[in-house]
Amino acid sequence: MMRWTSSRATWRGVMQISALALASAASWATAAPPPERFALTNCRIIPIDGKEIAKGVVLIERGKIAAIGEAGKVEIPFDAREFDCTDKVIMPGAVVAYSSEGQRNLNESRPIVPQLDVGDVLDPSSTEFEDCLRRGITGVHMGPSLNTSIGGVGRLVRPIGRTVADMTVLPPAFEIISVSGRFGLSRMTQRAEMRAAFAELKAYMSRLCETKYEEKLAEDEKEIDVAPAEARKRGRELVTADDLDDEHLNLLRLVGGQVDVEGEKTPKIVEPLGAMIYCARAQDVAPAIQLAKDNGFFERSVLVLGDDCYKAIDELKKAARPVVLAGDLLYRETNPLTGEETEVFVPAKIAAAGLQFALLPGPSSSMAERMPTYQAARCVREGVARDVALKAITLEPAKILGVGDQFGSLAAGKVANLAVWSGDPLAFDSVVELVFVDGIPAYERTKDVRLQRLMSDSQGDPAGREGRRD
Repeated sequence: MMRWTSSRATWRGVMQISALALASAASWATAAPPPERFALTNCRIIPIDGKEIAKGVVLIERGKIAAIGEAGKVEIPFDAREFDCTDKVIMPGAVVAYSSEGQRNLNESRPIVPQLDVGDVLDPSSTEFEDCLRRGITGVHMGPSLNTSIGGVGRLVRPIGRTVADMTVLPPAFEIISVSGRFGLSRMTQRAEMRAAFAELKAYMSRLCETKYEEKLAEDEKEIDVAPAEARKRGRELVTADDLDDEHLNLLRLVGGQVDVEGEKTPKIVEPLGAMIYCARAQDVAPAIQLAKDNGFFERSVLVLGDDCYKAIDELKKAARPVVLAGDLLYRETNPLTGEETEVFVPAKIAAAGLQFALLPGPSSSMAERMPTYQAARCVREGVARDVALKAITLEPAKILGVGDQFGSLAAGKVANLAVWSGDPLAFDSVVELVFVDGIPAYERTKDVRLQRLMSDSQGDPAGREGRRD
């Protein structure tokens, strides 16, 4: 194990950092703390929110970026470990705005389950999180799968940690909703279920307010002296978050966190939740927007779009809400009369409309499509500006999740979540060589045992044993 001293080191030296930090990505919880300070020097830097630096320095202190700039213009403390990253490229770790992978099993099949928390089914030992690091991903918003109408809350996690608590970056902030037909149910039935759920919340809150007032009178040894409507008004101020069960509490957070009874609202008794609303088809977009407006969470809503939802571009532009695009990116349609097939590259349509959007990794099992940078490269090939494409896998998803001030770009004061690439991240032959999460080296390609075995197999060593000693 190497000691951190005030000296210079080569790229080989920086690849030894992980010996100090992680035995594996999953052992983050018990890893040694990151070194006080170290600098990555002579690297090309893609900060995302700012001009690229051809030859620069990233100074990291206590898990955050302390300084970033051109070589010679960033003062490196005398006690900082310095690593020469010549010919390497550094950019922020990618952020995935929605994923249901890495879970032990699927969520409930019941339609309305807002009380569920994806943290209850996350599996920290899943190889999905190891694979995230391999692909340069440092933040994933995990959510329940989409076989429900109101399916529970997701949470933003880092892809390292032995427990869900270790992995969690922020407490749950979004309720996952689907307005598209669930398995075995029509869209009509599903939307009726959601309307019924919000109507039942109002009835529940009315009963609760009336009950709280009656309990207060009982404590004071007084008789009920007002009609039910007035009792509800007086009981409204007595309700606290602790009085609600989990199901109704999350629904209340979704509609704004205020007690709304008899046409008047209290101050917030609990922090509101955002909503990620899945729209499988273009026909789902308008109902999703209306649902959010009718129930008070439109300004906190994000639309997760299927591949043909670009056809509702007028509704999307008018709503001006952030969108998350399905990983396919390309929509193909066959003319039923002529048999002619047309292709539409969806991100180009969304970008041209001026909408804020985030890209998801592709659904393919192929490594390339699952790389966020590959998705960004496809966008550039199809005419989307390079800076827009790069932001769509880093800063934009971070902003959508409400953490753009901490993640998604390289700037002083931000969390040191970054990936070191062998070359330009959008080049097909570039690979992730090192990943830092919270300033901790979390992944090192030269020590990636699974990848080494895979590469050995692909090069004619079926057992993957060449060069290994058992």
